[in-house]
Amino acid sequence: MAAITSTALVKEYPGGVRGVDGVDLEVRDGEFFALLGPSGCGKTTLLRSVAGLESITEGRLHIGDRDVTDTEPGERGVAMVFQDYALFPHMDVADNIAYPLKIRRVRRTARRGTAEEVGTGLSLDGLMGRRPGQLSGGQQQRVALARAVATRPDVLLLDEPLSNLDARLRLEARTFLKELQRELGVTTVFVTHDQAEALALADRIAVMRDGQLQQVGDPREVFRRPATTFVASFIGSTPMNLLPGTISDGGVRLDRAETSPVPLPPGVAPAEGTEVVWGARPEYLGWSAEPPADGGGIAAEVTVTESLGATTLVTAHAGAERLQVVVDEDDEPEPGARGWVVAPPRRTLLFDAASTALIETEPSRV
Repeated sequence: MAAITSTALVKEYPGGVRGVDGVDLEVRDGEFFALLGPSGCGKTTLLRSVAGLESITEGRLHIGDRDVTDTEPGERGVAMVFQDYALFPHMDVADNIAYPLKIRRVRRTARRGTAEEVGTGLSLDGLMGRRPGQLSGGQQQRVALARAVATRPDVLLLDEPLSNLDARLRLEARTFLKELQRELGVTTVFVTHDQAEALALADRIAVMRDGQLQQVGDPREVFRRPATTFVASFIGSTPMNLLPGTISDGGVRLDRAETSPVPLPPGVAPAEGTEVVWGARPEYLGWSAEPPADGGGIAAEVTVTESLGATTLVTAHAGAERLQVVVDEDDEPEPGARGWVVAPPRRTLLFDAASTALIETEPSRV
């Protein structure tokens, strides 16, 4: 078993700055797990703490049934792929892959054999004699992965390994990484600030902010039911619409939208006068030239349209509020058009204005 469990884990730097602040986390055996958050949120510090590259100030860390809190990095059964790949420029591909085995004093013939086997599995068999400077970014990434895989680790740690690739290569590498992890079945922790990568790759995601966990869940859960307004605004190709409002007349009166109250999400009934934040993802909203029959629309004027290929991102203003809606390319309105943003109540969320936490709905009504 190679599950990773941290208990009240703290990494504190001189001056009292906490890079990781009391994190309780469990990564399941064989899981592809993503640590997601903005720069400086503590995700890489947490990853390096698991690897043993950062000493743990407080708390405990277990890999499987072993307490590795004070264990040396080389004795933890982990392998790490760094953001810059960290390949040796004077070594060829085969020697780069085999280097960790050399450190472990594996015989030359055995380590070369392992390098050839792993390299072939990662489509590097025709490149084994080349040096890193003769490889593309995608090829260098595969060499770094091969070097990590060659050690047969219990845990594979990936520190933003796709960030140096161009957009097309990133998409290809994303698919490759997921296929490789499924094939190996190794517990994998992947650090990224790119929410699209996390949603596409991970079995589960931990969203971090200021060294603390904001939410842990599977991609669908984190996308559809973010725990806080921070998670709601961070997750998604286009951020969630988040508008301040007040509970009034059995609905939500949007403070600056100059429109009738919009319906409450099913199963949510805050007290009259409660200050809330109304949230809806652009992908779940619609645009209509006519007011919806149920009266749940928000009157708005289109200001900008942006083509996303098969869909269009529409930005509209309702009073002083800005709303974004994703529509089919054939339904794209013209800038200046007036109409209604249609928000299905079951696709909307309410957050408490003071705590920013999601106001939960009845599970059966979600």
